[in-house]
Amino acid sequence: MGAGKTTLIRALCKELGVEETVSSPTFSIVNEYRDKNDNSVYHFDFYRIEDEQEALDMGVFDYFDSGDLCLVEWPSCIQSLIPDKHLSIQLTAIDSSMRQLEISYHGKGNL
Repeated sequence: MGAGKTTLIRALCKELGVEETVSSPTFSIVNEYRDKNDNSVYHFDFYRIEDEQEALDMGVFDYFDSGDLCLVEWPSCIQSLIPDKHLSIQLTAIDSSMRQLEISYHGKGNL
């Protein structure tokens, strides 16, 4: 909590040309934004889901299989549903003004 997940996603969306306000979808679970090329960018926050079935019920695979960018906060809450091929960013608060990013690619081939 408070490591800057939403802040990082806000910065990524800005670079993609998203003009809408980017905020955490804590209660809605997913927000959809449009990038500068009018492609969908999905922003998930799975912190408050009860179990993976809730993500399945909302159609998480429809989003993941859409070919659009899916940015996920709290992927540990749906660990077995995360696609085999994905980029993971571990964000750790070092202190109140410093963050450490650990980026890793999972899977074979290109994303």
